[in-house]
Amino acid sequence: MISAIAIGQAAYAEGMTRDTGQPVGDNQNSQTAGPEGPVLLQDSNLVEKLQRFDRERIPERVVHARGTGIFGEFVPSADISSLTTAKVFTPGTKTPVFVRFSTVMGYRGSPEQARDPRGFAIKFYTQQGNWDMVGINWPVFFIRDAIKFPDFVHANKPSAVTGVQDPNLAFDFFAHSPEATNMLTHLYTDEGMPNSYRHMDGFGVHAFKFVNAKGEVHYVKFHWKSRQGIEGIRPQDIPHSIGADWNLMTNDLYNSVKAHSYPQWDLYIQVMSPKDLAKYDFDPLDDTKVWPTSIAEQKVGTMTLNRVPDNYFQSTEESAFAPSRFVPGIEPSEDRMLQGRLFAYADTQMYRLGPNYNDLPINRPVVPVDNNNQDGFMNAGDRKGEVNYEPSGINEISEQPKYKSVRTTLTGTTQQQAIHKTLDFRQAGEYYRSLSDQDKTDLVTALSADLSHVTNDANKYTMLSYFYKADSDYGTRLAQATHADVARVQGLVAHLGDN
Repeated sequence: MISAIAIGQAAYAEGMTRDTGQPVGDNQNSQTAGPEGPVLLQDSNLVEKLQRFDRERIPERVVHARGTGIFGEFVPSADISSLTTAKVFTPGTKTPVFVRFSTVMGYRGSPEQARDPRGFAIKFYTQQGNWDMVGINWPVFFIRDAIKFPDFVHANKPSAVTGVQDPNLAFDFFAHSPEATNMLTHLYTDEGMPNSYRHMDGFGVHAFKFVNAKGEVHYVKFHWKSRQGIEGIRPQDIPHSIGADWNLMTNDLYNSVKAHSYPQWDLYIQVMSPKDLAKYDFDPLDDTKVWPTSIAEQKVGTMTLNRVPDNYFQSTEESAFAPSRFVPGIEPSEDRMLQGRLFAYADTQMYRLGPNYNDLPINRPVVPVDNNNQDGFMNAGDRKGEVNYEPSGINEISEQPKYKSVRTTLTGTTQQQAIHKTLDFRQAGEYYRSLSDQDKTDLVTALSADLSHVTNDANKYTMLSYFYKADSDYGTRLAQATHADVARVQGLVAHLGDN
């Protein structure tokens, strides 16, 4: 995609030039006033180089700052036109993609072996515009309402006083957010520390809507299954892994592709009818929950990653993902966390890169863009003519009514209330019981190591009661590993609500 910027230009300059194309005669010595004199302000190459150097850094992503980008392609394998009009799923097509893997809380340059979710964001350059699927390597998340997202990040980022991450702050937040129990249980398993980006799955996390040509709606969840298998790092092996190579995941991915061993993921979907949303004892639009295995997954395509970017900054750093970037046939669900992300992600990219970030080669769609948006910093669009408004009888850009959003029936009044079916602990227990004995042991080892650093007794015991509520063996082993009073934990469990 980056090469598109050179269209209509010579492939290579004859030698070094300024940003505006003028040849550079001497890039080793500044202009001076005589052999011993001061440097001259008129040395425009010197001034330009220093100005550009001073401005090399753009605002770092608040989350997902440490990232690795790579190009590839998506090929559908099933005809799902009965579910969606999205052309990306048309059999026989091939859609270029750009994928950005990342950690969440660490800064750029931080070790990639972190006890952290992994960002798994895919930009599809489709024939209907760009579609961004912005997910992680787990099917669930910590919170279910976007209004808590800034607080979740603040609690898990380095302390505002010391600049160091502090389990006391993280578990202070989680002690007051029981819905995080399921995600924490996933996170502290060995799979919560993948040994490479190739050896982990990816998920869209939220429910989305598929809309077919008849306007019929189905809810859908996305699951990328790694063909390489899933591999994690056991707790006792993490220090050695970081010491050996704290850029392990990037090096592994790039070296694999350079060796022509192209990693692949199969895309599966689960589909639910709107009429079935109410039949479960949990809320299917709650992103802290998975859908039951009785809703069978069906394979719909395969993604292959096959090209390392030529320029890290122009690809990985300037790439901008937002879950609000849909194509016809795919729409957002009413998931409260997703609804907040629809605004926040696009807004943060506009802050980082400016209002015209979609003009950058890495973000530019492969189809023509024609609208009345204009001007702003770094505008490189090709809008022409005086008519920059609509409606107009002079030279109007016509709308395309067949792509209107699907109608959604609404009832009730505006409100600020939690969802009714919270069921915060049951799925965490089910997941714990599905683990092997070694995985259970490693989970307890990793989680108790962080819980042991929590000095606030009330928060520590509250967390232990959550895990005990999920599964009594789970909670008991954690209590014993952290030298806590099991009877006190059991006493707190009696005051918890749903199971």
